[in-house]
Amino acid sequence: MTKPQFAILPNRGVIRVSGPDAHHFLQNLITADMEEIDNRGAGYGALLTPQGKILFDFLILKDGDSYLLDTPAETLADLAKRLTFYRLRSKVEVVDASSDLGVFACWNGAPPKDLPGVRAEDPRLAALGWRVIGEPEAVKPALEAGGFAEADYAAHRIALGVPEGLADFAYSDVFPHDADMDQLGGVSFSKGCYVGQEVVSRVHHRGTARKRIIRVSSEADLPAPGTEITADGKVMGTLGSVARGTGGTQGLALVRLDKAAAALKNGTPFHCGSNEVTLALPDWAGFGWPEDAAGDD
Repeated sequence: MTKPQFAILPNRGVIRVSGPDAHHFLQNLITADMEEIDNRGAGYGALLTPQGKILFDFLILKDGDSYLLDTPAETLADLAKRLTFYRLRSKVEVVDASSDLGVFACWNGAPPKDLPGVRAEDPRLAALGWRVIGEPEAVKPALEAGGFAEADYAAHRIALGVPEGLADFAYSDVFPHDADMDQLGGVSFSKGCYVGQEVVSRVHHRGTARKRIIRVSSEADLPAPGTEITADGKVMGTLGSVARGTGGTQGLALVRLDKAAAALKNGTPFHCGSNEVTLALPDWAGFGWPEDAAGDD
């Protein structure tokens, strides 16, 4: 049996959104359904541009009457500023809580019942495990006392094929479908309007998403993120995050499915830099390779 594992995530920060209007404020702004988050205790969502592209993405954990947004630390200040911009007259407070709270992931076992902080099953994929937000000096020793060993979360996430903002896609550059958010519970298609909703709904109902983040592997070390993936000299996509192991390298890549499907059909090998690579859809994917792929723009 695999020992329970955990990781501190220093590249993540926490924003607390509180106040009487917090639920309504977020419900009208982000892709996630706040009703479901209230019921489940956690959710995954994004704030989009009016054109429907991902401006910021985050996990949301409910903490009493407030919400904790677990988001990349690199863009936390920008997200807090943007949320404050949208606040207008709403009775909402937006605060950077990163000085007091840290973000942890734990998997291969449920966290101890007496673990301090706020915790919830990762809303994107059950196999990812649990998300915990709390005071680092209290959470870490409690996890260790509960039998959890520190491990590499990025390798765990990449092996499952789950993308992460900034690591696998640039903000303001991709639509939620490109980043698989529709597959990972990050977009509600039944709630009311939110910023960018019309574009996202159109892509979803027309089935016009052509780019997806999928798995890539190689027997040799993959090159740096950002390296192009090609087939017969034609660009198929771009490499994202990478995890190296004893059996080669696994990674994620944003790929044009129609072009890649055409290459697969023709038996054309894929390359990333000088390495030959294999492309595969994540096990949880509800999408497949286009059957009528021609690879034309």
